[in-house]
Formats: sequence, structure tokens, C-alpha cells
Amino acid sequence: MISVTRKSHFNAAHRLNNPNWSDEKNEAFFGLCNNKNYHGHNYELDVTVTGEIDKDSGYLIDMKKLSDLIYDEIELRFDHKNLNLDTIEFKDLNPTAENIAVVIWNILRQKINPDFDLKIRLYETPRNFVEYSG
Repeated sequence: MISVTRKSHFNAAHRLNNPNWSDEKNEAFFGLCNNKNYHGHNYELDVTVTGEIDKDSGYLIDMKKLSDLIYDEIELRFDHKNLNLDTIEFKDLNPTAENIAVVIWNILRQKINPDFDLKIRLYETPRNFVEYSG
């Protein structure tokens, strides 16, 4: 088994908020991330694919195709967007780093060979990141 990783990034705004909670509870729990005017992040994304090397090509996956897939399915969808307001994926889902990673995984999982394992690592800040593998 071998793994390849493609790095990507996108910039997006969001607000962490649970509509079932009071304003006071949201503010106490999410702090500055509950800002009613939203706030933004420069997200760094690592997409890792793991599987067997193709004997004919010597590739696990064509990195150009993986790069294009990430651009078409993730960057165009989320870059310079307000995740709460501009995307269907977060209309009813709190756009935490955890939920964003799961959404990205679900989008890409449909497009990547099911024989390959897929892992998403999403950095919200240089020191805070989440990983999701399905």
C-alpha cells in the first residue's frame, strides 16, 4: 500500500451557531466563532489517497486528475464563500472544521476509485486541524 497526498487551500467565512440554543448559550459555547457578522479562515486541505500502485502506469492515482478533482469539487464550491449563506451543504449543518472535513470527504469519496482509501486533513489554523477517513 502506498499513499499520495495533494495539498490545496480555500478561503471561507462561517459562523458557528446552533439554532436550537439561545444566543447566550451559543456565545458562551462558541465564543468569537459565534460572531453574528461571521469570520473567516484560510483553510489548508490535504487529500490523501491510499492503495496499490498500478503496474502499467506506476501511479497510484494521476496527481493532475486528483488536483483537478479537488479544484472542481471543493475549491470552486467553497473558496471565497460564506459557508453558512452561500452553500447548500451547510444550510442546516454547523460548519465546524469537523463537519467541513466530513462534507469534503463525502464529495470526493463519490469521485475516487472505491478500491482506494481516502483521508481528509483540514487545517483551520496552522495549529488546529481535523482528519477524517470515513
